[in-house]
Amino acid sequence: MDEMEPMAPKEWRGRYFEDMEVGDVYRSRLGRTIDQVDNTWFTLLTGNTNQVHFNAEFAAKTEFKEPLVNSCLTLSIVVGLSVADTSENAMANLAWDSISMPTPVFAGDTLWSESEVIGKRESQSRPHQGIVSIRTRGINQRGETVVQYLRTFMMYRRTAPQAASVFPDPVSDWAV
Repeated sequence: MDEMEPMAPKEWRGRYFEDMEVGDVYRSRLGRTIDQVDNTWFTLLTGNTNQVHFNAEFAAKTEFKEPLVNSCLTLSIVVGLSVADTSENAMANLAWDSISMPTPVFAGDTLWSESEVIGKRESQSRPHQGIVSIRTRGINQRGETVVQYLRTFMMYRRTAPQAASVFPDPVSDWAV
C-alpha cells in the first residue's frame, strides 16, 4: 500500500520550533535565475566598486572571462530561498559561520537551496522561543554547490504571541 503524502495546510505560516528536528532536510520549492541586472543593481546599491561584477570589458580580462555575480547577492538569494522552510518564524539570527563560495556564479545561473537541521535546543530565557542551527547550501542548475554556510537563529514556538495569525477578518461577505 502506498503512503499518501500529508495534505498541505490551508494556510501556510511556516515551520515553528516544534516542527524542526535534527536531521530534517528542506529543499527549496522554487529556484531563482540570476540575471546581470540583479547583479549590477545589487553591486551598485551596496557600494561595491569591484568592476568584475559590472564591467564586462574588465571581467573579460580575468580568468572568469565574464562578470561574476556578487558573492553577497549569491548568499542573499540562497538565504531567501531557504526562509520559507527554515526561518520564516525566526525572531533573530544569532550566528553565521563557515561561509564558503566553492564555485563561481554567473548571470543566467539558477540557484536552489538545501538546508539540514543540525542542532536544536530550548531557550533558557525565552519560553516562547527555541534555538535552531542549520547548514545550508546553494546549488546551481548543474548540481554544483556555489555557497554553503552554518546559521543559528532564535525561532518562535507555536504558542508565542507573535505566532498568531495577522490575517484581517473580512468585514463583508463574498461578492462573487
